[in-house]
Amino acid sequence: MSAIVAIVGRPNVGKSTFFNRLIQRREAIVDAVSGVTRDRHYGKSDWNGREFSVIDTGGYVLGSDDVFEKEIDQQVELAIDEADAIIFMVDVETGVTGMDEDVAKLLRRVKKPVLLAVNKVDNARRIEEAVEFYNLGLGDYYTIASINGSGTGELLDALVLALPEEVEQKEEEILPRFAVVGRPNAGKSSFINALIGEDRYIVTDIAGTTRDSIDTRYNRFGFEFNLVDTAGIRRKAKVKEDLEFYSVMRSVRAIEHSDVCILILDATRGFDGQVENIFWLAQRNNKGIVILVNKWDLVEDKETNTVKAYTQRIQEAISPFVDVPIIFMSVLTKQRIFKAIETAVEVYENRSRKIPTRKFNEFMLPLIEHYPPPAYKGKYVKIKFCTQLPTPYPQFAFFCNLPQYVREPYKRYLENKIREHYNFSGVPISIFMRKK
Repeated sequence: MSAIVAIVGRPNVGKSTFFNRLIQRREAIVDAVSGVTRDRHYGKSDWNGREFSVIDTGGYVLGSDDVFEKEIDQQVELAIDEADAIIFMVDVETGVTGMDEDVAKLLRRVKKPVLLAVNKVDNARRIEEAVEFYNLGLGDYYTIASINGSGTGELLDALVLALPEEVEQKEEEILPRFAVVGRPNAGKSSFINALIGEDRYIVTDIAGTTRDSIDTRYNRFGFEFNLVDTAGIRRKAKVKEDLEFYSVMRSVRAIEHSDVCILILDATRGFDGQVENIFWLAQRNNKGIVILVNKWDLVEDKETNTVKAYTQRIQEAISPFVDVPIIFMSVLTKQRIFKAIETAVEVYENRSRKIPTRKFNEFMLPLIEHYPPPAYKGKYVKIKFCTQLPTPYPQFAFFCNLPQYVREPYKRYLENKIREHYNFSGVPISIFMRKK
């Protein structure tokens, strides 16, 4: 196991900028508005051949009435508990503040290595000003400028020396990625918290609490994968602040880089236009899809056919791609949450399914002979051979004499026959006609 390093401090001292520099990617959102980082955010870094995990935390504000800041404080304390070493970041521009002293008081009780990093030190005068941080009672400090990397080498040298001895571990494999997507406040973070059994993500009644896309390693049903919690995707017209725009982009990127999208919708709001947009975004990216109807316990006047009618409305909205698992659940009561993740694993396996060419031809060619493509402009199309293409998701090529004359309805017929015989539930299928 690699060591874990937590970056803590009050809001807007540059923790996320430093985090991005360590992992060498723009993973955490950086903005001039304080309090942007709300959840613990994980990444991997290495220095002098030593690999370690980094946690970027929200700014610590003791005694605040703000609902987010109370949750952030809890997340910071959880991150400190998880960490093997802590980087406490302060800002030379504002000097020692009451909030810095609150964090220092918290860290003085921690029996772990604490490195004090004075950020935004980019000239000789500021190096002299940094002396006042001795008053925090944490010993020596390191002057850095996370925006350009100045001084980070000395800090990381000291960090690597402070980390515990590394335990031997197997080479880390690339794990499947399951992105949990949906509108804001549909219950995405609560779903992951319920699955892993800890408050990994901040959950409040305010839409838009999660702003970053964050990975959690998870093992269930003998299958290991990464769960990715994403910021809720809103309509473009409602994306007012720059920050909200970054969050939407992060969610879109999470969909693009996932294998399966777990689309959560609020049962009380229904499968509205924005949820439908997210569905088609995942479908266009050829991702496996599972639809979870959350808050089913809040739906009143349920009758025998309520589930059937609700399912039918969703299928009408996503037609013709109706072969998608739909699960009715409640995160609050934990009803069917493990069934949901079991189904997502099945969809991932469906997406990876490979059909031997000989067996595929033995099944498809008699069907095509019995019901060939309709004649077009007096021309008859003859399909002689078909195969599954070597791609990460199901794509099939049918070789014929006149591929340009095969219309979309016939391609849908072929797709329906493939789905009837092989289990591709939850997975988009692409059909291509090629010249023989």
